[in-house]
Amino acid sequence: MHTNFYFLKQLGPALEGYLLPQSPGPNIHANESITGLRFMACFSQDRDEVVLVFAQAKGKINYYKPFYIKASLRPDFSGLFFPESVQRARTNSVDLFESIVGEPGKERAVIGVRTFLNERCLAIVLEDDVSLVFKFFGNRPNLLAFQGNEVVDLFNRQLATDSQLLLDGFDRPIDQSYAAFEQANFERRKLFPTFGKVVNRWIDEQEAKRAVRGGPEKWAVLQDALYQLEHPHYFLIRLEHKPTLSLLPFDDLPADTPRREFTDPIEAANRFYTSFNGLTVFEHEKANLLKLLEKRRKRAESQIDVSLQRLLSKEEGASHEEKGHILMANLHDIPSTPSMKSPERVTLYDFYRDQPLVIKLKPDLTPQKNAENYYRKAKNEKLEEQHFSDQIAAREAEIVRIDQQKIDLEAIKTLKDLRRYIKQHNLLVETNYASAGEAAPLFKEIMFDSFRILIGRNAKNNDLLTQRYTYKDDLWLHARDVSGSHVVIKYQPGKAFPKRVVERAAELAAWYSKRKMDSLCPVTVTPKKYVRKPKGLAEGQVIIEKEDVVLVVPKGE
Repeated sequence: MHTNFYFLKQLGPALEGYLLPQSPGPNIHANESITGLRFMACFSQDRDEVVLVFAQAKGKINYYKPFYIKASLRPDFSGLFFPESVQRARTNSVDLFESIVGEPGKERAVIGVRTFLNERCLAIVLEDDVSLVFKFFGNRPNLLAFQGNEVVDLFNRQLATDSQLLLDGFDRPIDQSYAAFEQANFERRKLFPTFGKVVNRWIDEQEAKRAVRGGPEKWAVLQDALYQLEHPHYFLIRLEHKPTLSLLPFDDLPADTPRREFTDPIEAANRFYTSFNGLTVFEHEKANLLKLLEKRRKRAESQIDVSLQRLLSKEEGASHEEKGHILMANLHDIPSTPSMKSPERVTLYDFYRDQPLVIKLKPDLTPQKNAENYYRKAKNEKLEEQHFSDQIAAREAEIVRIDQQKIDLEAIKTLKDLRRYIKQHNLLVETNYASAGEAAPLFKEIMFDSFRILIGRNAKNNDLLTQRYTYKDDLWLHARDVSGSHVVIKYQPGKAFPKRVVERAAELAAWYSKRKMDSLCPVTVTPKKYVRKPKGLAEGQVIIEKEDVVLVVPKGE
């Protein structure tokens, strides 16, 4: 959480009052801060890295070293580093933001450092209404120069939409009261979108440890987290096998997990930056592989849960075979019509459970033919149950295999041995269920509150889901105005779609879209009957005749 709003909120004031690291001469007080220094230079000597230099005005006796900010702005890693010195290369170095730096002797002074409400940004405020803003938005980090409210220069020009950002649009006021928490069904991610994975993980662990059930108990954990985020110590630990900066103490980490504690956010940022970027190729590859195996393990566990829920749902109430037997045993009690057809439903005695049972019938079939229809369904039902049982066994075997692979990887100490093990066990190849004698699932499937949610895998697969596996009463969802997966909630006869199920499916639709890294995402929600695909549209494209829109925080499985 080195780019988290709560960390930047602590880092800003620390920078503003930073004590420069070189001892002054006699009778000179070391209370100079970045405020008052001048923006002397900005350059890059690495594709995704930029260095800013601040110093006293030229002509003054320079008792202090320049102040450097080095920003890594890679899509896979962004962060700030405050080195004591930076050696600029003579070649492969380019000056940036020259119009902001200005002419020699007329460099702009720093008048402050600011953060933004509920946003992952930090601004160095200069004279003449100029601001240098570090934007840490997921895999789209950037450095922007604002004159007043508008962008006048930017580091990564490939992020073209950044040039349209407005400075006064960064602050995001959000009602974070208990009343708003209650109105959000006690879902904290809607009220606190900047928590991020580390904070949410800590809160989840605390809720599990305290056996939290109701909203007031969740609110108490939330307030505990907020207090510590506002009055933090800084912990350098390892989560998911990589260095992580946390403002919250993870007390239940394994005993051998490295852990350092700091009280200064600048020192914490520097130690984290050097620790993360100091990982060797071997450590990076090993950490990424362990993370991949854990992801596969969670997926296997999820598939076991889905299959078990499907099996349990089939055990509830009478089976198709039992309904066939009940029909045949009670033929004399079924009202007959002149054409010997059946009513739409009939209430008969269920001798399996000693109670009345309502059985649906097809009116165009005789009672005997309806019974035959239930016997035919029973055969398919048994095949399906066997399929789910086989799936569970296969996933349990996969979990055992993954656990052994994790043990093997922990023991490997060299890059050569690691890569040999990966090749021998095909660890970078996704499991091919079809080659293992198991049909690969057509779509991602999630069970939530007993509702099936199906997710398309790509444009062609989206078409298959929407056109062949979705019916008029199913609910169809898609992130608005961007490409992404089609998501479908399967209709259950007689049941309305609960609000929390719709919101969960919307979170998944946002997550599996180009808006995955947005703080909030609009999602289209509509019954399938309002979704059409006229001839000539590209794969995955459809036309929506009627829609509702919900705003959600993207959230994966």
